[in-house]
Amino acid sequence: MSAPFYLLSIPGLGENDLQSMPRLKAMADKGSIAPLKPPFPAVTCPVQASMTTGTNPSEHGVIANGFYWRGNPDDKPYEGVEMWTAWSSVVEKPRLWETLKASNPKLKTAVWFPLLVKGCGADFVCTPAPIHNPDGSESLWCYTVPEAMYGELRDELGHFPLKHFWGPLANIQGTEWIVSSFLHVAEKKSPDFSYIYLPHLDYAGQKYGPNSDEAKQACMELDKQLGRLFDQLDNDSATWLIASEYTINQVDHVTYPNRVLREAGLLKIRVDEQGKERIDFKNTKAWALVDHQHSHIFVNDHTTTDIENVIKLFEGHEGIDQILHGDSLAEAGLAHDRSGDVVLASSPNSWQAYYWWLDDSHAPEFARQVDIHNKPGYDPVELFFDPALMKEHGGGIPLNAELVKGSHGAVHAESNQGCVLISNQKSQLEETLSTMQVADLVQRHFSD
Repeated sequence: MSAPFYLLSIPGLGENDLQSMPRLKAMADKGSIAPLKPPFPAVTCPVQASMTTGTNPSEHGVIANGFYWRGNPDDKPYEGVEMWTAWSSVVEKPRLWETLKASNPKLKTAVWFPLLVKGCGADFVCTPAPIHNPDGSESLWCYTVPEAMYGELRDELGHFPLKHFWGPLANIQGTEWIVSSFLHVAEKKSPDFSYIYLPHLDYAGQKYGPNSDEAKQACMELDKQLGRLFDQLDNDSATWLIASEYTINQVDHVTYPNRVLREAGLLKIRVDEQGKERIDFKNTKAWALVDHQHSHIFVNDHTTTDIENVIKLFEGHEGIDQILHGDSLAEAGLAHDRSGDVVLASSPNSWQAYYWWLDDSHAPEFARQVDIHNKPGYDPVELFFDPALMKEHGGGIPLNAELVKGSHGAVHAESNQGCVLISNQKSQLEETLSTMQVADLVQRHFSD
């Protein structure tokens, strides 16, 4: 069997970060480094799908970190909106571990903590899958293949610290557990190909900004964990590829697409049992699934007049850099039935918040909670916590989107945003590559 190959997927990693990461910089200096151009949207799930299929969202169908199943919303939780819980089957193209196994059935593959991998067919899999109890509480757990593996990892390392993976308590402990658990499986199972997601740089960059002291500290913390991997797994024949998923932009502005649609009469509101405002999906003409620096606006029945009205609403709107529809969606690699009828891309210094209420007292209860499933969009304000709000509102997440200092997702033509691809092999990388080309690099390695 061939020497091991490790592909690390790291959000928020930019070339400038290497100055705070001596172990990773040493690998780049000894091996090779190239600029890497991410797909649009440059957010976790689409980037990971592009990296592992070699295709763009138009082909693999992962158009955001969530989906709106408007064809059969009653068959899905959360009124047809699915954030973060989808299984591997939503990816419509084969991924690396599938194509590699098709060529060599004896090859052993490990997939460690990326999104959309439940049921993916790799030999060894681990990804967060907390158990949602009837009383609303959660029990810590991970989906693993083999199924009994999580019990083994839990006994060795303790439960995966989900609270340190996302939310106001997110810190290096989440990534540290990922590294420790992978070292455990690597020692016992010796996979030939491994795809590992290390999320730590995501937190400080969004909360404090990509150039903050906190972001530099996060780089040093991650570098220490990379050092553990390199020291325990590296040998003369192992191949490493370390890929940026995206870099984080400094932001000082936020737009609220759902408020714009509401004020134009296109988004309708219903009042829930607590007297709070929710989107009335059945009677709404248009609403936005918001995700970092982009949003998908879904127009009921794809009505041409409503689509044109949506486009006019956002033309010249502060914070919106591009309005994609029709041919421009295809040019952006986002022409898929799951995409919105209109897609908004933010200016580099701006991001988009999912809020639809015009008065904070009318915000739904989940808005003040760490609740990644009920919110029909991504909410980085969950990184912040104010204990005083717990007493007043029953939830500690503020409703102030201006707190966020970093975001990502929009890909601007003038630069690749500093993303990098690093290899320990001297001659492997020579020119700017796209994220989609990473899969080809891996496949060529195993076919040589």
